Amino acid sequence: MAVLDWSTSHETHTGMIILASSSPRRKELLQQIGVPFLVKVADVDETPMANERPYDYVLRLALAKATKVAADSDLPVLAADTTVVLNDRILGKPESEQHWREMLQAMSGQEQQVMTGIALVHPEGVEALVVTTYVRFRELPDSMIDAYIATGEGQDKAGGYGIQGMGAVLIRGIEGSYSNVVGLPLTEVSQLLQSAGLPFWVKT
Repeated sequence: MAVLDWSTSHETHTGMIILASSSPRRKELLQQIGVPFLVKVADVDETPMANERPYDYVLRLALAKATKVAADSDLPVLAADTTVVLNDRILGKPESEQHWREMLQAMSGQEQQVMTGIALVHPEGVEALVVTTYVRFRELPDSMIDAYIATGEGQDKAGGYGIQGMGAVLIRGIEGSYSNVVGLPLTEVSQLLQSAGLPFWVKT
């Protein structure tokens, strides 16, 4: 299914939504379930507030992204924000190679939570929720951490790894939505779309 870029198309498309994200993984996941969408990126400050809990953080950002894009759009807007949580601490994207190494060392042999806030703004209102998946890492020797960092794969990802790529071998098991760890919980997204009368499984 072709992805229509907001910058090149302002036409009204039946059943079309706007994805307020530049994430290639979220684009691929929406394509996977046949959702017709345009892309318009929301410029939102993602700095956590003082003492903000991870659940509140991802929900706030998803709502902020969706409502910001919806203010200038006629189409329904879907937005999401994903973070990795270890011992109630938000692990964002690696800020440096050393920070990346420290995150992977902290997650070694531990169970983390991957939380995604999703928000849908549509003509009938705003719906939002948070989906949590539990991910357990294997024990990671420093040599394995260094080798994974050398791949560069997790540099742009919350928690510093990608479950859908080479980072899959870091993980012993998960409980909950796999697609949530990738970046978008598809079951819950489809439920939000369905409740708003919006389509998925669209063939083009």
